[in-house]
Amino acid sequence: RFDVESMELALIGIHDSETDSYDSFVKEDLGRLWPILEKADILVGYNSDHFDIPILNKYYAGDLTKIRSIDLLNEVRNSLGRRLKLDSIAKGTLGTRKSGHGLDAVKWWAEGKIEKVRKYCLDDVRITKDIYEFALKNGFVQYDDFGKTKKVPLETAHWENGETTTMTHTLPF
Repeated sequence: RFDVESMELALIGIHDSETDSYDSFVKEDLGRLWPILEKADILVGYNSDHFDIPILNKYYAGDLTKIRSIDLLNEVRNSLGRRLKLDSIAKGTLGTRKSGHGLDAVKWWAEGKIEKVRKYCLDDVRITKDIYEFALKNGFVQYDDFGKTKKVPLETAHWENGETTTMTHTLPF
């Protein structure tokens, strides 16, 4: 298990629904990120409440936990009773796979392969965004269980409460 307190930010990728654009940031770029997050109605991620937001909070002068968030991993765990990997949900729901794994990104970063980490991170952001939108529309996600696709019903009515919201997806390392 990772000790989030000891982890440092390498790179973060986001989708900003206000501009419908993807972007990435390294530590030196965080000054550009804060205004985007501060305008967000909702932060959406996968394991973001226990990983992404705590790591980002180490660099932020305020408290990002004050911004409403939807952690898709928490939503799945609350419905299913256990955690699922993003890759399994991506395969079951979208028919796609992640372009790597977190440990790959750590290795690539150490090797100076910043663009490879950036691509991996933004691929995860796209997958997370697509899963969120699928769940919002359909009220469930699916996951791959050893070649068999299974559904996970999700209570999505409270996610946006019928209001127009800004979604910002975050997946740092």
